Amino acid sequence: MRIDFLGIEAFLAIAERGSFHRAAQHLNLSQTALSHRMRKLEDDLGVELFTRTTRQVALTPAGIELLPRVRRLFDEVASSYEALRDRGRERQERLAIGCLPTIATSYLPSVLEAFSAAHPTIRVQIHDASAQEIADRVQKGEAEFGITVVSAGRWDLELRPLMKEPYVLVCARDHALAGRAHVTWSDFEGQPLVRISSQTANRAILDEALGSRREAMFWRYEVSHLATAMSLVRQRIALAVVPRLAVDVGTGDLVALAIRGPSVSRTLGIVAKRGLPLSPPGRALMDLVAARFRAAAADSGD
Repeated sequence: MRIDFLGIEAFLAIAERGSFHRAAQHLNLSQTALSHRMRKLEDDLGVELFTRTTRQVALTPAGIELLPRVRRLFDEVASSYEALRDRGRERQERLAIGCLPTIATSYLPSVLEAFSAAHPTIRVQIHDASAQEIADRVQKGEAEFGITVVSAGRWDLELRPLMKEPYVLVCARDHALAGRAHVTWSDFEGQPLVRISSQTANRAILDEALGSRREAMFWRYEVSHLATAMSLVRQRIALAVVPRLAVDVGTGDLVALAIRGPSVSRTLGIVAKRGLPLSPPGRALMDLVAARFRAAAADSGD
C-alpha cells in the first residue's frame, strides 16, 4: 500500500494552524496546491477530515481520530531522521579501523601521521586485536576496514592482499644460532619453543605449513600473546617462531633469523565489508595504508 505522505503533511499543517492559508504559507505552497493535496488524501481515505466554512476549518470525527496518530508518525520520522543525521555527522568526524597489534606498532604510526596532517579534525579509533576479532568488527560495521591477515573463508568480506610477511626464528643475541644468516627447522628441533594459542591465525598458518613436521618440534610453552612469547625468549628459556613484525630487534637483545626448508609466511592486507562503500576519510586512510605496504614490500624485495 502506498502512503500519501504529502497529503498527511498537509493535513497535519492545517490541523495545527487551523487555517488553509497559514498552512499553505508554512509549507510554501499555494492554497490551490494545498487544497488539491487534501482532496486527494480524503478521496484516498474515503472520509472527510475537515469541515470548511468561510470563516474557519474544523476537524471531523475522522480527523480527530487521525490527528494523534499522524503526530506520532511524524515525531518518529523526525526522531529517526535526526538520529541518522547525527550518525552520519559522527561518521564524518570519527573513523574506526581494526589492526593487528604487530602492524599497529610498526607500520601504522607513520600512516596515521600522514593521515592526521591531511585530516586534522577526524578522530581515529583503532581496534588493535586478533584477526578474528577484526573480521567480526568489520562485518558488524564497528570498523570500516581492517589491516590484518588475509585468508579465504569469509564470503561477506572483500580481501585486498598487500604483502607477504615471513615467519622468523627469534632468539637471544648470545644464543648459539644467533650468528647464522638463516636456519632450517632441523637446526632447532628439540630445543624448547614457545607458540601462540591455537585460537590465533598465526598458529593455524604454522600448523598448515609444517604439516607432520610440527609434531617433531618441542613446543614447550603456549601463550596467547606475542609479547609474552618475546618475554620468554628474552629470558632465554625458549625460542619463538613468529611473524617478522612481531619482534623489535632494534633493542639489541634479540635476533630474528630467516627460516628455510620450508619458509613460512602470512599474507597481510586489508579487509572491508563486501558491498559497503567506505567513507571518504576511510578511503583516504586505506590508500595510505596500501601505499605504506607497497613501500615495505619493495624495500624487502617481495
